[in-house]
Amino acid sequence: MRRALDPANLDAVFKAYDVRGVVPDQLDEELSRATGRAYVEVLGADTVVVGHDMRPSSPGMAGAFADGAAEAGADVVLVGLASTDQLYFASGHLGHPGAMFTASHNPAQYNGIKMCRAGAQPVGLDTGLAEIRDAVAAGSTATSTRQGTITSHDVLEAYAAHLLTLVPIEGRRLKVVVDAGNGMAGHTAPAVFGRLGEDRVEVVPMYFELDGTFPNHEANPIDPDNLVDLQKRVLSEGADVGLAFDGDADRCFLVDERGAAVSPSTLTALIAARELAKEPGATVIHNLITSRAVPEIVTELGGKPVRTRVGHSFIKARMAETDAIFGGEHSGHFYFRDFWRADSGMLAALHALAALAETDRTLSDLLGDYERYVVSGEINSTVADQGAVVAEIEEAYGRLDGVTTDRLDGLTVTHPDWWFNVRPSNTEPLLRLNAEGRDQATMVEVRDAVLAIIRRERP
Repeated sequence: MRRALDPANLDAVFKAYDVRGVVPDQLDEELSRATGRAYVEVLGADTVVVGHDMRPSSPGMAGAFADGAAEAGADVVLVGLASTDQLYFASGHLGHPGAMFTASHNPAQYNGIKMCRAGAQPVGLDTGLAEIRDAVAAGSTATSTRQGTITSHDVLEAYAAHLLTLVPIEGRRLKVVVDAGNGMAGHTAPAVFGRLGEDRVEVVPMYFELDGTFPNHEANPIDPDNLVDLQKRVLSEGADVGLAFDGDADRCFLVDERGAAVSPSTLTALIAARELAKEPGATVIHNLITSRAVPEIVTELGGKPVRTRVGHSFIKARMAETDAIFGGEHSGHFYFRDFWRADSGMLAALHALAALAETDRTLSDLLGDYERYVVSGEINSTVADQGAVVAEIEEAYGRLDGVTTDRLDGLTVTHPDWWFNVRPSNTEPLLRLNAEGRDQATMVEVRDAVLAIIRRERP
């Protein structure tokens, strides 16, 4: 007998873009099975591809989802261990909706489900995820007179081959340190770089052992603390570049030959330039906390920059609307029209390696062409009444000379010499601040002034 599922818990775990929670308190195999049934019912899918990461709970939860989908009459293709972009490849390559079991960069006690339609089209709250949640809450008993089949299909080598057709690497031999963080890049990197051969790329592996307990550091490269090991290793090896992937390997961060972390906005500008060289005049999407260098460079190269809200569903929707060739987010997500508009950390990494191999310049010198401003990075502050504080900031800055404001996503305040954005978190009592200035002193002045308002003690 199926137990009733707590609606409050469903509201907590069904997020804007995926399902995510603590195992087993919030997310377990029973909920996974119910979600598999509801997913098939809502999408009307006749075949589903399912992949999972290296977390201890992932194989069981993926299997339960497959069972639920089969009960609802869908055939299920299990691709086994996969990065999220490998699952997106399977969805696009095979032409079926897909589900990926991962909690990305979250700590070991978490797991989650990222779902997509055929061709890796996103499923978020506005595009089917709310209906799936409601069907689960209603105790969906979607069944079919036909029991679906469950088969296995390994797509790893096809995935690796496809990426290298999109971004071939020619030129000088590179020495590359890769920190997989015990996540899924430990699975995909050997397949991709193995096809290149050691005469093209010498790989120095770090933490390639798949281990969902993350024994070395969290697989969250946006946190500078998690780049320290990679930075040291790049220097000790005399490597050309370091690559850091998150847990499900859909994001990639770079470390240059000096051991310095590279801003994702800088990598966005580099990839945009490469894509525009292939298709002059194309559209490039960037979110509103990306450096203003990105739209400037896109415009200078004859492209069309389009600004959007933070979040992959917004990026992918705008890419579809505008037929954009590429999209970049400051969080380290990079989206490619030729990859079903999906994000791929490995594809972004290959762009960086290809650009570097084509020249004798160091990475820091090469990327200097795309770095124009100084950024703060995202700064989170606990705030009880986010709306009131954002209104206070708008009042303080809205009347200043030369300043414009907009509310596309939170509050963005723009001046010729600087800009900042303040956005409330969707799930926590936090305000997220990103600031940028024409130089270090300008950025620090703006950052500290806004933080003073955010963190002011209030009665």
